[in-house]
Amino acid sequence: HEVAGQRSPAPSSSSSSLPVPHCHRPVAMRSAVLLPRPTRRWVVLCAACLLAAFLCYTFLGSCRSGNFRSFTYVAPERFVWGRNMEKLHYDRHMPLIFIGGMPRSGTVWGRNMEKLHYDRHMPLIFIGGMPRSGTTLIRVLLDAHPDVRCGEETRIIPRLLSLKQQWSKSPTEVQRLIEGGITDDVMDAAMTAFILEVIVRHGKPAPRLCNKDPFTLRAAVYLHKLFPQAKFLLMIRDGRAVVHSIITRKVTITGYDLSDYRQCLKRWNAAMYSMYNQCQQLGPSICMPVYYEQLVLHPKPWLQRILAFLDVPWNDSVLHHEQIINQSGISLSKLERSTDQVIKPINLEALSKWVGQIPEDVVRDMAKVAPMLSELGYDPMANPPNYGRPDSFVLNNTLQIKRETAEWRARELELAQHRDAIRRGAIRRKVEEDAFTRTPTP
Repeated sequence: HEVAGQRSPAPSSSSSSLPVPHCHRPVAMRSAVLLPRPTRRWVVLCAACLLAAFLCYTFLGSCRSGNFRSFTYVAPERFVWGRNMEKLHYDRHMPLIFIGGMPRSGTVWGRNMEKLHYDRHMPLIFIGGMPRSGTTLIRVLLDAHPDVRCGEETRIIPRLLSLKQQWSKSPTEVQRLIEGGITDDVMDAAMTAFILEVIVRHGKPAPRLCNKDPFTLRAAVYLHKLFPQAKFLLMIRDGRAVVHSIITRKVTITGYDLSDYRQCLKRWNAAMYSMYNQCQQLGPSICMPVYYEQLVLHPKPWLQRILAFLDVPWNDSVLHHEQIINQSGISLSKLERSTDQVIKPINLEALSKWVGQIPEDVVRDMAKVAPMLSELGYDPMANPPNYGRPDSFVLNNTLQIKRETAEWRARELELAQHRDAIRRGAIRRKVEEDAFTRTPTP
């Protein structure tokens, strides 16, 4: 340094090897190590802006998809080999024309913010059977398990499977699809992606995902082809009880005449023949028949068998689903007619309501009208039938419900009124929309 015009003496050789204190380092050395303060501020500000933009994009993307309960991510881009063996990449952002699709795998964030990967090889659970056969009960019991999520009926999956079966049965339509390049491989890939996305995204993430749409098991063999690790539960119930419940609760099913017990029993017989045969084709390691009456009479041993079949560990919560419903742990549809029943503990109320309600001529011809009753192990001539003796656990639940009849009846009435209000509102909106579309524009 220069002080008063004099140059400071040069350091001696003995002191030249000592480190120079930071405060005495030359300005050039400090500027080489650190950026100027304004530049550092801009770098930090830019990094913060990029982070904020990423978080906003992630959150808004999940909101636009309708999934407000957890962040979701779609699968990364994929590729196929072109005609000249070149890689052709495709993802959800490619400019598709009219026909689009989602990848057949992906990742969602679980309840504890862990990544849950999903693809066609995951061990899905499919619950099926005739409506009013206990499909809602078994899905609610499984929903009570912390590792399983079934959720409400999607309604769209069985319709899509039915449409696929209609195409397959028409040689002309099959040829048209082939001419359009829609081969079986293309169709199966599209069906797999669609069904998987619906199951994964219509409810909360969970280690084991489950679908309950009663008529899906009419295509159980095809579903197993699409999802080779899936397992199936076929709910079986006395056909007389099923038909009585369908008619008295006015459950609308295509092709069923709700004023004719004989016709409904024949339709039940045909549907169960198809589903039961497909379950038998898959074998006992893939498809398990579950008898509604035995599940109600002996819930714990049957639930133990079901969970063991599904490779799901036992949890006592499956015996007390009504407690979790009250805590909003199980999602119920306000429009499903079984909702007002499954809010109760497992009980015996619905087992034999059909006795004495079926016309005498139908009862007399029951063995011919519904031969699947005998095939499934029921006595078609037993009125009332003997399903077995209930466990004490179920007896206590039933007695408790009888003591609280007024309270349960009020809850059932409230749900029924809410359901009717929703339906009337939907009909009113439809009428208004139709009237608006018919109104001529000036």
